[in-house]
Amino acid sequence: MDPIIGAPPPQDAVGPLIRGLAVLRLLARAHGRRGVGDLVRDTGLARSTVDRILSTLARIGYVRLDGRDAVLTPLLMELGNAYLAASSLPGLLGPLADRLAGELDESVSLAVPDRDGVRFVHRADRRRAMSVAFHVGDLLPAECGAIGALFAAEWSQDDWWRWRARREADPGNAAFPVVPRGAEHGAASFEERIAGARRDGWSLDDQLIEPGLVAIAAPVRDGTGRLVCAAGVVSHTSRHSAASLRDAVLPPLRRTVAAMEDALASAVPAPVPPSAVPAASQARTSKRELGPEFVESLARGLGVLTAFEETPRAGRGGATLSALTEATGLSRAAVRRSLTTLCRLGYVAEEGKLFGLTPRLLELGFARLSTQTLPQIAQPHLTWLARRVGDSASMAVLAGDDIQYVARVPMVRIMSVDITPGTRFPAYATSMGRVLLAGLPPDRRAASLARTDPRPLTRHTVTSPERLAALVEEAGREGYALVDQELEEGLRSAAVPVRDRTGSVVAAVNVSMHAGRGTAEQARESVLPSLREAAARIEEDLRVAGRFARISLG
Repeated sequence: MDPIIGAPPPQDAVGPLIRGLAVLRLLARAHGRRGVGDLVRDTGLARSTVDRILSTLARIGYVRLDGRDAVLTPLLMELGNAYLAASSLPGLLGPLADRLAGELDESVSLAVPDRDGVRFVHRADRRRAMSVAFHVGDLLPAECGAIGALFAAEWSQDDWWRWRARREADPGNAAFPVVPRGAEHGAASFEERIAGARRDGWSLDDQLIEPGLVAIAAPVRDGTGRLVCAAGVVSHTSRHSAASLRDAVLPPLRRTVAAMEDALASAVPAPVPPSAVPAASQARTSKRELGPEFVESLARGLGVLTAFEETPRAGRGGATLSALTEATGLSRAAVRRSLTTLCRLGYVAEEGKLFGLTPRLLELGFARLSTQTLPQIAQPHLTWLARRVGDSASMAVLAGDDIQYVARVPMVRIMSVDITPGTRFPAYATSMGRVLLAGLPPDRRAASLARTDPRPLTRHTVTSPERLAALVEEAGREGYALVDQELEEGLRSAAVPVRDRTGSVVAAVNVSMHAGRGTAEQARESVLPSLREAAARIEEDLRVAGRFARISLG
């Protein structure tokens, strides 16, 4: 049982919010998927309570129910996004970290203190056969690596008490799933390394996290001298020893940290974005509209978290109770109770009259969800689409002058063509190819069409370069393409583009059907609305997931 659930809540705490966040934590620790029965057992809650929590989370869009399992969705990342946006660190300092990674050809991280641990908030990785596999949102014990010693150099007595209690209760770091098992990870030398970090202003990691990995880190402070985060460079012993890494990296690392501190000192508050927050909007919806299974106080508490992005920032990214009350549309008392609960759980910190989000929000599945690829994000929506229209649904990306399938939900009755992820077809003869070509910048589209030598794959294949160019232009103008038996006799397909948060076309989604089942116009009318809805759902997930994480297309 989650210890927070088992403890009696304070008088002003919101019990359903405590229980709902506990369910999300358990799902995150189970890599984003857990059986409903297992959640009942792990929480110690009644089955009816867990069902109502999951129903509410599904209605908000944070959980998907898949048979007997509950699955976290990319929309949950908006909670972590709210913290990352409020901190301003990825936006202000991320480009500088990326530039340093390119200059050194090494992985660079930004991390913040999170209780007695280190939480990553930005990663600029260099992909190699031997590389560190941490992600934004992952938590390390402070004694692991170079960054923790920098943070511990400023710990209070309470912080030390918390660290020692955690080490005694969990000497093997079982509460930190990303830490390799079976090593000491530097606890014995921790105080010595802290003294060195305090003296030198930087810290070195000689294979503390894992054999073969070496790292160096330096603190980043704001204009008041407050330690905001740390920047770290990670390499492998096949490239550097700890000493050679220090000699090669410390000067450019210090220059980058100085640039980061200048950026923090000159930063102005970001404009408040327009409201597009599902949880907050659900918090304003009446109980009557949402039904008896909807736990209103849970939705309201989650709405308070996401509402931090809708409020003007004061002080160190904090928000006042009045601003949050206005943003949520809830009563002042309801917002105060939610904040009291969230402060107790460690997701919000109170400083005077200001409230601020904490990096602990990233524990709610952010690291796991940020590693999902676009095909993984799309898969449940393709399943919905295939069931909705009764035909096969697929996603493809451009691969040179071909399309390459990256996800597919087949319907057995459709066709003889054996299409699986990885299958390639010429773009000119496919519906997905035409919307993908239409989404290219004009010069790249013209170059691709100029290289294309259309061959007649069937008697219906368009082989005229001029006609093909006109059809691609039409696909861009109309927002869809329909191809009738040009790839294979009897096969008809319709496709729409999928755009990322910048508006660029990154993939296409299609529905394939037998041409004998009605006319092309009938197919357009029956399939296109559902096809566009599926693409919109994928784009919404991609918009949230890709805000502070790099989403792979394949």
